[in-house]
Amino acid sequence: MPSFLIESYLARCTDGERAACEDRARSAADEAARTGARVSFDGSIHVPEDELCFFVFVAPTAEVAADVARQAGLEPLRVVEALPSRKENR
Repeated sequence: MPSFLIESYLARCTDGERAACEDRARSAADEAARTGARVSFDGSIHVPEDELCFFVFVAPTAEVAADVARQAGLEPLRVVEALPSRKENR
């Protein structure tokens, strides 16, 4: 199943604030999975200098990933498919 990067604004913040966003993303993905959606949260990459955070969701479509991100309050700016490196594909 594909992975999607959810690009979202996240100002320079404390680790606790970023962790709270990750907790909301994980909870929203878990809730969606309990209702039958095939989706999971796979972590985030914060780029404080650019005030961006990329939340990684595994989902069947970009729309499912974006819906879960919105449920988590992440306000997606952009959603793009992400391909793992060859090493991760083994």
